Amino acid sequence: MNVIRRENPTFPDRIVGEVNETSVADVDPIVQRSHAAFKEWSGLSLEQRCQVLADAADLVTPELYDQIATLMCAEVGKPLPDSRGEAMYSVSLLRFNIAQASKVLADHVIDDEAGKLVRTRVAFGVVLAITPWNAPIVLSMLKVAPALVAGNSIIVKPSPQAPLAVTLLLETIAAGLPDGVLQVVHGGPEAGDAFVTHPLVRKIAFTGGDVVARHIGVSAARMITPTVMELGGNDAAIFLEDALLDDAAFDRIALATFMMGGQVCMASKRIYVHRGAYDDFVAGFIAACKRSVIIGDPMIEGVTVGPVVSRAAQERLEKLVSDSIAAGGEVIEVGTVIDEEVVANGYFVRPRVVLNLTDEAQLVCEEQFGPLVPIQAYDDIEEVIARANATELGLAASVWSADEDRAFEIAKRIESGFVFINTHNRTGMTPRAPFGGVKKSGFGREYGDEGLLDYTQNVSLHAPAAYRPGGSGGSANAYPGTS
Repeated sequence: MNVIRRENPTFPDRIVGEVNETSVADVDPIVQRSHAAFKEWSGLSLEQRCQVLADAADLVTPELYDQIATLMCAEVGKPLPDSRGEAMYSVSLLRFNIAQASKVLADHVIDDEAGKLVRTRVAFGVVLAITPWNAPIVLSMLKVAPALVAGNSIIVKPSPQAPLAVTLLLETIAAGLPDGVLQVVHGGPEAGDAFVTHPLVRKIAFTGGDVVARHIGVSAARMITPTVMELGGNDAAIFLEDALLDDAAFDRIALATFMMGGQVCMASKRIYVHRGAYDDFVAGFIAACKRSVIIGDPMIEGVTVGPVVSRAAQERLEKLVSDSIAAGGEVIEVGTVIDEEVVANGYFVRPRVVLNLTDEAQLVCEEQFGPLVPIQAYDDIEEVIARANATELGLAASVWSADEDRAFEIAKRIESGFVFINTHNRTGMTPRAPFGGVKKSGFGREYGDEGLLDYTQNVSLHAPAAYRPGGSGGSANAYPGTS
């Protein structure tokens, strides 16, 4: 059996661990097992499923959180407190879906003079989740939790660049569930294609880049398999002329830009500042980075930014820096490095601010997915709204203003699926708010009621009044509402 080995991006000569690779020949037995489990799992009442899931969540102990955090920190370079926080938050998302289930999935009944209509929700069957490396546990749980609560079984295929921590967490939860309800598999494109095109896979949930999304979309379309996709973003942060820019606000936007080395789909990726406040903003942002963007070994206390995920990512981002300089950009290194030797030898990219670029520069008009950010000046609100919307992507954005009502009005005009007010990225999230993209940033929603409903199908049960016991009857071929 082939194995997938994961190197440590902080210390690339170290192997963090390995997982067994799923072969194409393994795919059908895995899906058949999941399908059989679905029949049993969906036969339980909602209350029974929720109780089993709550008990399974209790299997994740504080000691296990520590183990998971250490693995995630090593395999993707996410600072240790952030890694532990992600694991804990993911289990809280499972509990959130459990708590919401009875309200969100309840039958909707109309019983009146027109007849009786029952709208109920049913599971799809086998769900396939294909998840990325940058937030491997949360982005898996956002699919696992609603899928299982709704009565589906699920197969999770994590990224080969982050297979270890997510496997440990999900297999711990799976141990508390009926056999086959939750399975974790590993492999490359061939195994992925075999799962996507299997006739018993009834729903596909994907988070990642547009190239893979297009491939999955074509294959899923051939099978007529519905999908939900959360893709990339080129997320604009718009600071109005009255934005309150104290140290706390600057720290929020600095970390919203550079946490996880900027490798976050909803990170601040383009910053727009009113020209009258531009110079002060740049100075304040650089000062905040010195305070809060601490670069080094992510296992070390106090470090907030570790390496990028791979040498390929490092090389791509350094080329983007060179291209920005060639395009006329002024590049400023920011943050505080605490260990130059570690940073020199790992897959680190020093965070940088880039000034004086045009909107046509690659760093401005494309998602960088790394610790580089352009700061752009604007003159009036109509101009900045147009510039923020001048992209094919629309995942997230933010508007910053002392006038909250004005910020909300402007936010409505931004072409993004989620707009933060006076913050950005992680600090602006809430489980109750649906999250997902518009335009080419995807479709479907995670979080909120919609995130649970996306793993169910609406089934209508209808008894017209005319044909209910004691009804008047009617023509055998009449159109509804006609005599």
